[in-house]
Amino acid sequence: MITPKILAFAGSTRKDSFNKRLAKVALHAAEQAGAETTFIDLLDYNMPLYSKDLFDEQGMPGGVIEFKEMLKSHNGFLIASPEYNGSLTGTLKNAIDWATIKAKGEERMACWDGKIAGLVSASPGSLGGIRGLHHLRTILAGIGTFVLPNHLAVSNSETNLQNDIQITDEKLQHQVDTLATEIVRVVRRLH
Repeated sequence: MITPKILAFAGSTRKDSFNKRLAKVALHAAEQAGAETTFIDLLDYNMPLYSKDLFDEQGMPGGVIEFKEMLKSHNGFLIASPEYNGSLTGTLKNAIDWATIKAKGEERMACWDGKIAGLVSASPGSLGGIRGLHHLRTILAGIGTFVLPNHLAVSNSETNLQNDIQITDEKLQHQVDTLATEIVRVVRRLH
């Protein structure tokens, strides 16, 4: 039986992002379920706004290459997506767009095709950022990523996300544990 490799990241660059915290909570749960886990911060990867002209003139930016290598080296992703105006953040969309660009000698969609993704979001509001997850699900499915059917939106994040290990609300923590266990189970079954 393989040990699933799960990568977690958030679509936020804010230092004290609740979505970064939620990504770490979900990743901790995946580790408890038997996965080898890695957390990355998109802020650590220099990814300018995608432009075909930029790519044609300067090639793949170094930060994009590093981000793509992280994606390719993992079986699945736990993505915490803040909701900006009813959708995902520009930061997250830009990272996804760059990671779909085929480098020389690379298979098309090598970062996304056949990968498994679990989606979560957090917000201080009562909806927990859930409206943006639909758009993210559509994008990922369109590039070959199998998105788990269940997702999690953590509302009242200022109260519920006090640390990087667990959610204060036991029912929400159970849901994140279930999602993490499911991504580990699906990766094991498919690989």
